[in-house]
Amino acid sequence: MDDVMDLSFLQLAAAYIFILILIVIVRVRGIRREKEILLATVRMSLQLVLVGYLLVYLFDNPNPFYTLMIIAIMQVFAIYNVYKRTKHPLGIGMKKHIAYAMAIGILTSLFFFILVVLDFTPWYEPRYFIPIAGMIIGNSMTGVSLGVNNLISGFASRRAEIEGALMLGAAPRDAARKVVNEAFDSAMLPTINSMVGMGIIFLPGMMTGQILSGTSPIVAVEYQIAIMLGIVGSVSLTVILYLQMAYKSFFNDRFQLVMKELKK
Repeated sequence: MDDVMDLSFLQLAAAYIFILILIVIVRVRGIRREKEILLATVRMSLQLVLVGYLLVYLFDNPNPFYTLMIIAIMQVFAIYNVYKRTKHPLGIGMKKHIAYAMAIGILTSLFFFILVVLDFTPWYEPRYFIPIAGMIIGNSMTGVSLGVNNLISGFASRRAEIEGALMLGAAPRDAARKVVNEAFDSAMLPTINSMVGMGIIFLPGMMTGQILSGTSPIVAVEYQIAIMLGIVGSVSLTVILYLQMAYKSFFNDRFQLVMKELKK
């Protein structure tokens, strides 16, 4: 296989024409997004350049402390992004549930995948650890964000139904079962849809990157299947951990529906 083709500065600059096309479209349509699009483009470019130089240093100087520090920073930013992307104001208790679920679910899945599925040496090799962690953390963040929004919306829309079940003697777990199941289903749907279309409708980023770098398509497929299964495991574990902890915050010790989250 040939080595990866390097892009010149002019070739990379030419790709920004697509941003100009987008800006023209939103301006013609009267959609006031020009500044937001420009800001997002500049931020993306600067962040990726900085990350690129950082990864070059980390790859040349593998160290378990550096690797774990990067993973911790990624986790913190992912949790913060969930807080920001949630449509509903969150109380301290709900934020703790999100942080606990993401820390336990993501790290458990990530280290199982690294130590058992891939089993490379050394285990902290940043060339493998950091990109895989990014994919697992990013997808889990999206799943939890959907789970948070759908859980709170579900309790708000099914308030009368849940209170009726409680009055008839149902335990909070049973009264909230529909809401929890629907929130879990909604959180998992994007990941499942990605699996359905993968390979026929589109080639995922990791697989495309490996093929462009000269890796055999068969090897790239093997890695893509493994990482996709790891993502599914992490998203499902993280989301269900969050939902199982969070739904209880809507009830008090007397099995009554507490409306403090919904009132906000």
